Amino acid sequence: MLVFEFKAYGKSSQFTAVDEAIRTAQFVRNSCLRYWMDNQKVDKYDLNKYCAVLAGDFPFASELNSQARQASAERAWSAISRFYENCKKGIPGKKGYPQFQKDCRSVEYKSTGWKLAEDRKSIKFTDKKGIGKLKLKGTRDLHFYSFSQIKRVRLVKRASGVYVQFSIDVHRKEQTESSGNTIGLDVGLKEYYTDSNGVMVENPRFLRKGEKVLKRCQRRVSRKVKASKNRGKARQILGKRHLKISRKRKDHAIKLARCVVQSNDLIAYEDLRIKNMAKNHCLAKSINDASWYQFRIWLEYFGKVFGKVTVAVNPQYTSQECSSCGAIVKKTLSTRTHVCQCGCVMDRDFNAARNILSRGLGTVGHTGTFALNASNALGDESSTFAGEILHQQVMS
Repeated sequence: MLVFEFKAYGKSSQFTAVDEAIRTAQFVRNSCLRYWMDNQKVDKYDLNKYCAVLAGDFPFASELNSQARQASAERAWSAISRFYENCKKGIPGKKGYPQFQKDCRSVEYKSTGWKLAEDRKSIKFTDKKGIGKLKLKGTRDLHFYSFSQIKRVRLVKRASGVYVQFSIDVHRKEQTESSGNTIGLDVGLKEYYTDSNGVMVENPRFLRKGEKVLKRCQRRVSRKVKASKNRGKARQILGKRHLKISRKRKDHAIKLARCVVQSNDLIAYEDLRIKNMAKNHCLAKSINDASWYQFRIWLEYFGKVFGKVTVAVNPQYTSQECSSCGAIVKKTLSTRTHVCQCGCVMDRDFNAARNILSRGLGTVGHTGTFALNASNALGDESSTFAGEILHQQVMS
């Protein structure tokens, strides 16, 4: 499934109608959640039927396309099913009980309620919300795909405007030559990552670099009178600054992950729990700014696309264990050099990256020089999904 995004252009009245459609989708989602709370043994199909009841009781809900209402009900059921799964798995702490949505920013249409122009440069929404025809501008070309391949159309509101997303049903697969290289990655805050070859990639620190501008924009918002137009304009500028930083972070993760996957046949990385690590208040901002989870997601995605092996290993003692002799050398976070009694002296992160690669090779198995080809390096069979533990790794 590919998702293409285009900037939407139209009149102010059309964007007002988009806001109304998003509010209606939020209302349907929260109403379905309340219906589940008040009734026992409610399943996904009951929520879809309840959408018709809402349309009959509330005129503004009937103006939204019927399949868009069902998509909002599916969002409610997604939160409910995730809560059920967490309870079955016995996850410690909070299980993620479904919450009412307060700030919805998107509405999703299925196969009806919209009509794409023949030239693929505009889209018309045909429900009773009055959105009408919106012009599309983007770098992607929809001419390569038929109308039947477009399964979902989503209207997303951001600080920089309204965007239209197309979910296209297509299996992406690219063939690349086998390089015979293997690599282990140790992510960090000083360097973005250090690989098992000793190569270090600089940490961009996008949030830290843009923090001065963000603070100035935040002060301007605080000075304005609440609920005034000037405050709304200041909030818009602040939102655009945050959006720019998040886009930089995403672009960096995508390009770096693609480069790593194309250059190696096996990529081993740490199976980190970012949420637990961010509980350290001294390092939380830097950890979230590094966006290791996003980098991991794109590693696994490109592993499937290019047919490469991506494996997540247990990070326990990767920094303390000596990569030469296997002895445990205790270190604090401030100790950046690994010094072992066997005579091994190297950078702390380099030592950890070598241990990660060793564990990754031990997980998938290897004989002598590790070499893979496209037939036995299928990413969909070897990639560990985010949140899974090591012993659940499924290999061919």
